[in-house]
Amino acid sequence: MPGIDECLLEAMKLPGARGAAVVDWTSGLALGTVGESPSGDHETTAAETAELARMAAEFPSFAPADGSGWSDGDTPVNDLIVSNRDSYHVLQFVRTTFDSSVFLHLWLGRTEGNLALARIRLGEMARQLVLG
Repeated sequence: MPGIDECLLEAMKLPGARGAAVVDWTSGLALGTVGESPSGDHETTAAETAELARMAAEFPSFAPADGSGWSDGDTPVNDLIVSNRDSYHVLQFVRTTFDSSVFLHLWLGRTEGNLALARIRLGEMARQLVLG
């Protein structure tokens, strides 16, 4: 089972990958980074994406329609996708045995990237990621 560094290196093998990070959304800190950062600074990008992840995970509007919301080691949101004119930002939440406050962030070039493949692979990586 891969750790943070192995997971990030695997993410960078995806077509169009520009940069990747593992971020704790409660603190806004990057636990690991690789490649480029859209802001030019990985810590700034981690803090900004953490705000987005926190909003999606904490607001009831994004919870499942059945009202199940939070459970142990889970968030009500699986992933987030933000697109702009030249790239995608894919945030994949990582389920953990403790507070599930970690996500993978992949910055993907729009022209050369494959969004569907990125979502599938990030989901697999999130399930296999070992934190500790």
